[in-house]
Amino acid sequence: MPNVISALTARTQFGQIMKRARENQERFVVDKRGEPQVIIMSVRDFIDTIAPAPSFLKAIWAESRRKGLNKMTMRQIDLEIAAARREMREQQSPKRPAK
Repeated sequence: MPNVISALTARTQFGQIMKRARENQERFVVDKRGEPQVIIMSVRDFIDTIAPAPSFLKAIWAESRRKGLNKMTMRQIDLEIAAARREMREQQSPKRPAK
């Protein structure tokens, strides 16, 4: 259940509210004169709620974490991609006879 806070509280404690939303996945409904106006929630919570990842993607992420691949640097990823592309080109190109 989201926390209901006044617009004044949201304005005066916005940094603390953002921190709680981000770190604790809390949601806040901001009301003005008793009427709900906006919701404050973390980006992660928003994405999970509005556009959840499909199950096949969650399975890929879980396998990646299990294999430790989620800790690769961008440089390592780029090297892996380059190696795979090189291998594919070698398999697809016909062998030329030596002269």
